[in-house]
Amino acid sequence: MKKTIFEGMATAIVTPMTRDGIDYDALGRFIDFQIENGINAIVVMGTTGENATIEYADQKEIIRYTVEKVAKRVPVIAGTGTNNTDHVLHNTKNACEVGADAILVVTPYYNKATQNGLYQHFMTIADASTVPVILYNVPGRTGCNLLPKTVARLAEHEKIVAIKEATGNMAQMVELVHLCGDKLDIYSGEDALTVPMMAMGGKGTISVLSNVAPAQAVAMADACRAGDYKTAAKMQADLLPLINALFSEVNPIPAKAGVSAMGFGEENLRLPLTPMEDATRAVLYAEMRKLGIQV
Repeated sequence: MKKTIFEGMATAIVTPMTRDGIDYDALGRFIDFQIENGINAIVVMGTTGENATIEYADQKEIIRYTVEKVAKRVPVIAGTGTNNTDHVLHNTKNACEVGADAILVVTPYYNKATQNGLYQHFMTIADASTVPVILYNVPGRTGCNLLPKTVARLAEHEKIVAIKEATGNMAQMVELVHLCGDKLDIYSGEDALTVPMMAMGGKGTISVLSNVAPAQAVAMADACRAGDYKTAAKMQADLLPLINALFSEVNPIPAKAGVSAMGFGEENLRLPLTPMEDATRAVLYAEMRKLGIQV
């Protein structure tokens, strides 16, 4: 088995923004808040970080800042994926240069690819990376499903060490475990499936939930790691209303609203994303308050 990057909960962090740039003060405070609440890794410049609308040079600087702020307290995983292999190589080079501990690479979106195209895409990136690679499969956002048989082929590469599986399909998760669970780590990309996926051998979750509820998310994962699935299942069920509220509009709109209400920057997003609607915002804040989160 390859070296595990992290176990438990990794937060796919939002990127606090001013109206015309990045709010590094809020980002730094937010990183400290996450680590102080027990989070096991930080994922920067993922979908939740609005990487699609942040220029490559700014992405590199955000990753650099995050690496320096984290200061080896937990692993830093940098999102470098796009739908252009050359662009991914550029982003990956930048992330490696500034000290990311691993990279997270989503399947190409919109133009998609055949399974052979996906295999060549990820192999090309893994060959160029100087740090471990986590595959990211989220067909609901990309229109492209990285199938377990293809993952098993990719798992033969020494740099490809894990997959973030966000299909929401437990049968596909089971097939992944069957075909390559002994070759790479499997992380849930669905907060609502943390417990069932960890029960099937998953190492943890790359989470949106933990942006606003890191302590609660970590406690749930820790219960799984301790083998106390009865307690973990109760936590999963109790957290479901908040998870649903966090996905009541497209991610990261609700996460940014929640984080901003907690005092970590203003609720600025880049078009085509827009601030949360009043009705869904009210539900999100109500669910946060139920857990004792001050908003």
